[in-house]
Amino acid sequence: MGVFHRLAPFIQEYIYRNKWEELRPVQVLAAEAVFDTDENLLLSSGTASGKTEAAFLPVLTHLWENPSKSVGVLYLSPLKALINDQFERLEGLLEEAEIPVTKWHGDASQAAKKRVLKRPAGVIQTTPESLESMLMHNSSGAYRLFCDLRFVIIDEVHYFMDNDRGLQLLSLLERLSRLIGFHPRRIGLSATLGDCKNAEEWLCTDTDRSCITPKVTEKGRSLRLSVRFFPIKQKIPNSDSKVLLENYYNYLYESTSGKRCILFSNSKGEVEENIAHLRRISEEKRHDDCYLVHHANISPALREFAEQRMKSSELPVCTGATVTLELGIDLGHLERIVQTGCPLTVSGLVQRLGRTGRRGGTAEMRFAFRYDMSLPPQEFYKEVNWDFVACIAMILLYTRERWIEPMYIPKLPYSLLYHQTMSYMASQGEVQPQALAKYILTLGVFRHISKDDYLLLLRHMLQNGQLERSENGSLLIGSKGEAAVNNYEFLAVFSVPDEYSVRCNAEEIGTVQNPFPEGAQFALAGQAWEVTELDKKERRIYVKHIKGISANMWQDSGNEYVHTRVMKMIRDVLRSDEQYAFLDETAMARLSEIRKMCRSGGLAAQGSVVPITETLYAVFPFTGTRATAALCFALRERGFDAVVYLSRYFPVCIEVRTDMGIEELCAALDDIKQCGADKYGFIIPDNCEISGKYNDFIPRELLKKQYVEDYLDTEDMKLNMEGGDTPLLK
Repeated sequence: MGVFHRLAPFIQEYIYRNKWEELRPVQVLAAEAVFDTDENLLLSSGTASGKTEAAFLPVLTHLWENPSKSVGVLYLSPLKALINDQFERLEGLLEEAEIPVTKWHGDASQAAKKRVLKRPAGVIQTTPESLESMLMHNSSGAYRLFCDLRFVIIDEVHYFMDNDRGLQLLSLLERLSRLIGFHPRRIGLSATLGDCKNAEEWLCTDTDRSCITPKVTEKGRSLRLSVRFFPIKQKIPNSDSKVLLENYYNYLYESTSGKRCILFSNSKGEVEENIAHLRRISEEKRHDDCYLVHHANISPALREFAEQRMKSSELPVCTGATVTLELGIDLGHLERIVQTGCPLTVSGLVQRLGRTGRRGGTAEMRFAFRYDMSLPPQEFYKEVNWDFVACIAMILLYTRERWIEPMYIPKLPYSLLYHQTMSYMASQGEVQPQALAKYILTLGVFRHISKDDYLLLLRHMLQNGQLERSENGSLLIGSKGEAAVNNYEFLAVFSVPDEYSVRCNAEEIGTVQNPFPEGAQFALAGQAWEVTELDKKERRIYVKHIKGISANMWQDSGNEYVHTRVMKMIRDVLRSDEQYAFLDETAMARLSEIRKMCRSGGLAAQGSVVPITETLYAVFPFTGTRATAALCFALRERGFDAVVYLSRYFPVCIEVRTDMGIEELCAALDDIKQCGADKYGFIIPDNCEISGKYNDFIPRELLKKQYVEDYLDTEDMKLNMEGGDTPLLK
């Protein structure tokens, strides 16, 4: 019997009604795995390949054939917007099956939540933070909701894997499994996984199941890529510099005008700036305003408006966005993606590229770079546009090798350890220290943390009032801990800056970080506003709309790690003479200038050490963030004054100041490459730490230990660093 005939009748009817000609390969393979095995399932295939339906069609068939006594499917998403999008799709699928689907997040209907609490059934769609709230504040209610849970579906697995939020999710799933007494099957979905084995290990954490990852043979998509470079002169405010900058905005306008597209940028400030200028040009040309804004500081209502318009409008519409539109929200048919600057990762590039060219169409993406050429002369490597070269490298890695970064899973997440300890304590009230340690340290995400380290953390929490002891020796949440746990923001393990709500009359426009005074002007949602009133107590800014373009700066936070493979491809691009078809004349000319600059500066075919002055040298290992940081510490260990030079977040080189001479530096590099280094012996400064929301509650020695374990990679350093060659010695 074919897969189609094994699906529930209401699903077969849905397929007929929507005129599907056939099930896609990923849907057939997923259904066979769900129907014929009891294993976890990882679905990794391109955007718009039908992964969501591949998971839900057989899972809902299971529920229809053997109804659950509680909620049967728990769907977890990183974004509320993605939940809202999937909710609409599931409602249409389940409208005749009497299987309820319930959104469960902060903006969802309270009435719907009460209904499913009263009669648990069907599908719940939620975020890790909402699941955290359930387990913290209403564990008995969570048991009633999920006592017969069959499946957990995790969307956008790659988004969760390498950060505390993903580890929080795994911790919550294990806590839920302990509450209900068994492990439901897990299904992970992703369009951008570079290492499925790594993802399988992540997905199966704490479960007693193995994982099936169907190999889906996808048809090669037709790609249309172009990169353009715009030299500008911001430091020289004359008519010529204004023309150069206007050329850049005119190109963005030409690339987006008359198209259904997304204009991606890496910062909210750049999104606002771009859309404001495009609206200005559109108004000057007396064209319709088709420009929208979508990022985390835009109000939920305006973000949903942008999403709905992108889906439903048959007219051209362009939305400026950050990562918020990178994930799998269905926005209908998009004709083009435009990107200002370089995507942060190859994975991000693939996600953004995948928003266009769906269902066999040509995927088109344009990249636009601008660079201030009026800056004073510097060392050659400081004049290189590293993000521009990195973008070329990322395009080559994907188009020629289909390579995507493997995700790194942190080993010592101490900030999360504090958080999950406090969350569990809040759900229990009072716990004996031994029972607490046994419960927490046996969660799979903490398997690398020793009992001694946990004891050190608990003692620190007692000393600082986060915990306190009862008369019988049990642990309770302390007075200072109560303040942390009772804060609504405790549910999230990522930091959210203090922000002010921006309101025009009764409508919320969004939020900003700065308490702008009365009369100040700033940009938000692609428009300019003037402050009419500042209410610091209520953290509200009242504004009126004004004409023109204003600036607004956000402190966009986050750690970006560059993989060694990206840095090696950057090296290959610099050392090559190849002409790339996706570069236009301006981009190719700039790349030629950069290559010439690097060669004349001393970055030769096999050289990694470049003398800058008599006592300053630049070491180019062309390794990733973690390996380059490790090499820097290894050089310091040998007496060199070494500092990593970053261009944005790219580890370009290590600047070494020394009176020892170049021969000794090269000898040290050769020795490190041959013998490696013991990172556990490095002297780590007190200010070195991996950012974490609850680092203030963690002992300094544990934060330094985490930095060594999860930030420094001596194995990658030894395997991939360039040797101590220098052009002057050849």
